[in-house]
Amino acid sequence: MTEMKVSRQYDSYLRVELRMSPNTVEAYLREVLKLENFLLESGRNWKTLDTLMLEDYLIHERQKERALSPRTLSRIFSSLRSLMEYLLLTAVRTDNPLNGIDMPRITQSLPEVMNLDEVEVFLDAIPLDSVLGKRDRTLFELIYSCGLRVSEAVDMEMNHIYLDEAMVQIFGKGSKERWVPLGAEAEYWLRLYLSDIRPRMLKPGVQTNKVFLNNRGNGLSRKGMWKNFRTIADSAGVSGKIHTLRHSFATHLLQGGADLRSVQEMLGHSDISTTQIYTHLDRDDLEKAHGDFHPRG
Repeated sequence: MTEMKVSRQYDSYLRVELRMSPNTVEAYLREVLKLENFLLESGRNWKTLDTLMLEDYLIHERQKERALSPRTLSRIFSSLRSLMEYLLLTAVRTDNPLNGIDMPRITQSLPEVMNLDEVEVFLDAIPLDSVLGKRDRTLFELIYSCGLRVSEAVDMEMNHIYLDEAMVQIFGKGSKERWVPLGAEAEYWLRLYLSDIRPRMLKPGVQTNKVFLNNRGNGLSRKGMWKNFRTIADSAGVSGKIHTLRHSFATHLLQGGADLRSVQEMLGHSDISTTQIYTHLDRDDLEKAHGDFHPRG
């Protein structure tokens, strides 16, 4: 099996056999191709790859990306572990060189969130004097009001919106379906966007069912969303990433008294322990308030 054939057939293996989502396949292949290029530059191949070479590669990656976090390293390990399992399955290798390398431990860190004032400042900083500005106001209001992942906002289609019921149908990781209610603000902006803004963004000859469009009439990309978010956040003087809006959604719901199971359902978490991190965050807020205001804090 040639080097190129390994990459191509591994791609098919992830999509067809393991039924991984397109985003996961893309992430895994990106890591595999980076290692493949490293091997070619070193005069090695998949059969002659050994533990020392893998350690050299991981050191090389950490030197390139000085801020490489344990979580990112863990993702790289997961990608490479899957690849090694495939190479064993297809008899390209008879051993797994990853077995000699310890996986980095992941320490659970609390997610970054905006407080209510910061969310308002961010949304108010979006200029509303253009169709793109009104699109962004709708987009980021929806992400915050419904706790969407970036990929879920990118992939949302017209038939996923039910304005009369004030609900949106979301397809999350692994195409898992969930329904999330629209808040009054999100419903207002969606109605405006769908009735007046999106029709003006459609271009002759371009057909798409995606809700959020770019200035060429195609579906807005994740890269486009990230760039727009950064510009608005800088203008507003707030820090964070698009995912910070999702974290803020969950935190603000729990602070307002929502039960954990409801928040889990709206976020689309398979395991409630993933949702529980937001209760830890809320507890930190309580401890800070106790320390700041209690006479014996």
